[in-house]
Amino acid sequence: MAGQVSSFSGHQYLRQRLVLSVLSGKSVRIDKIRSADKNPGLQDYEISLLQLLEKATNGTVIEISVTGTTVLFKPGIISGGSVTHECPLSRAVGYFLEPLIMLAPFSKMPFQVTLQGITTDDMDLSVDLIRTVTLPHLQLFGISDGVELRIKKRGAPPEGGGEVQFLCPVVKQVKTLNFVEPGKIKRIRGIAHAVRVSPQFSNRMIDSCRSVLNRYIPDIYLYSDVYKGEESGKSPGYALTLLAESTTSAIHCTEAVAKPGGTPEDVALLASRALLSEIRRGGCIDRKHQSLVLLMMVLGSEDVGRCRMGEASPRTTQFLRDIQTFFGTSFKIVSANPSDPSRTESIYSCYGIGYVNVNRTLA
Repeated sequence: MAGQVSSFSGHQYLRQRLVLSVLSGKSVRIDKIRSADKNPGLQDYEISLLQLLEKATNGTVIEISVTGTTVLFKPGIISGGSVTHECPLSRAVGYFLEPLIMLAPFSKMPFQVTLQGITTDDMDLSVDLIRTVTLPHLQLFGISDGVELRIKKRGAPPEGGGEVQFLCPVVKQVKTLNFVEPGKIKRIRGIAHAVRVSPQFSNRMIDSCRSVLNRYIPDIYLYSDVYKGEESGKSPGYALTLLAESTTSAIHCTEAVAKPGGTPEDVALLASRALLSEIRRGGCIDRKHQSLVLLMMVLGSEDVGRCRMGEASPRTTQFLRDIQTFFGTSFKIVSANPSDPSRTESIYSCYGIGYVNVNRTLA
């Protein structure tokens, strides 16, 4: 198994390929990384991610070519334990947390990761979304006790200064998922946070958001989260995170971040409309979490797992191809509403590989 090397080209989907490499134990070679760009090779945040994976694993070997356009990654075992990492200011901590969340349940020791940097930006999942949406998705697979994300300090771009702590226990095996009933939306929750700006901005976002969403559902609770002093990081900023929960506990989420020259009302309208269009896509899992759920379904016990999802994003489509490369598992995808061609929902089903956390038995 160790002799097999999977080869890929291009810088896209680097994170998911590294995660699959660590979990499957297969080495991976990625070449032509921005080879035609003015600034070729790996960017600072990609190198930082490789360093973080090296800290979180034991025995990982990473070879990067002189120009940085080729990387060979030979995975070790996921050791876990206490890890502290300073993330570069080019990406938010969500970029680094996502792959860690996929790996953490299968480590040797429970994870205690402290990440410093930007906590919310417009490219990656914010720490609020990870805390309120991503981590509850792990509960679908029986990973619930002791999973926690603590936001110690917030950090808005460009200076950052935020700090979060991620705790995750280890599991022997994940459960099989059977989630095909999306249910009806029963409540909407949200977090409006403002750092180093007037606390009134949070209230303005909340009022504006209610003006859109109150037409659809009365059960809306939006929490105003204002950090002061040291805990508010180094730059001013504000954002709104929204999530809608259904009667069967399906969660759809969106967020919007303040833009220079924009108003809190703009942020609220953007987030509210995005939430409505996310709900309209249907399914039990929103687009941001499709790959996490599909990965856990593949790693599940040797049984057929089923899940209903809306239209797959390009990232999800590529993720399914990569899963086939690393684990040899393919999904059966059938339309959830064959009689109604206008609906894009599908039911994804696969046979779990029965992945057992061997790292844990070594401890």
